[in-house]
Amino acid sequence: MAWSLSFISEEEFKNHVRATIMKYGEKLESYDLKRFNSNLIDPIKLIFDKSVYHTSWQEIVNNEIFRQRDKSNNNDIGYFHQNIFAYFEGCEVPQVGWDVIYKNPAGIQMPDGDIVHTLYVEMKNKHNTMNSASSAKTYIKMQSQILEDDDCACLLVEAIAKKSQNIKWTTKVDGKSVQHRLIRRVSMDQFYAILTGEEDAFFKMCMALPTVINSVVNEEGSVSIPHDTVIDELRKVAEVYSEQTEDLAMAVYMLGFHTYMGFGNKMEQQLGRACGNAGMLKRIYEYAKRSE
Repeated sequence: MAWSLSFISEEEFKNHVRATIMKYGEKLESYDLKRFNSNLIDPIKLIFDKSVYHTSWQEIVNNEIFRQRDKSNNNDIGYFHQNIFAYFEGCEVPQVGWDVIYKNPAGIQMPDGDIVHTLYVEMKNKHNTMNSASSAKTYIKMQSQILEDDDCACLLVEAIAKKSQNIKWTTKVDGKSVQHRLIRRVSMDQFYAILTGEEDAFFKMCMALPTVINSVVNEEGSVSIPHDTVIDELRKVAEVYSEQTEDLAMAVYMLGFHTYMGFGNKMEQQLGRACGNAGMLKRIYEYAKRSE
């Protein structure tokens, strides 16, 4: 199939997708019980979720592992959204300062009729990721840039906006509503259109993305497949507390509550009774141990 993106070559796009996947880094490493509980899971929530959603322990543990991985992956997707513009003509992705700077000697037409030659961009993954303090700080930064350079506009670009838009950004600074025609809130599709002159440029990128991701993932040795051992380790711990190894409730409780009254006594009793499993109990104790 012929390459359909005029603003980035197939090789550049593939290299950028590969770099993004490699950013996943340690998230692709396997999870053992120690890593699973490194920030202390909530045993009560796991047990509620398992019962309410009628899932197995295998499913609920896998879901928690996915949640932990996904929490870190948002930064990596932010890398994808931002750094792809390094390949766009006229764009720069600075190491510090602005997320993207775009210069066009021919001029950039703004919706209110102004023509500028530089865009300074702050980029956010989602429209709701900025609190009021962060919004005010970002607006003041943009305002200062326009005071310094009257031949520019500043854009807050959102990958996941509420809708396609290129509007004045209205926010609050010191409790007062502020806006400026050259400080704008722009959805990602509209930003692609500004840079490329193609209204459907972002759509074309999205259509090409799945095939390229699959191509990179299927490259021999490019992506390791994690082998998580959490459920197996929990089952071994559960054997000490119950003959029914599928009942992992006590093993899960011990992840978060091993020092709590009653639970600590239960662990000590089992350590005394089950010599053959004492090593595993000591391990679960160490995995769950809080930093004090």
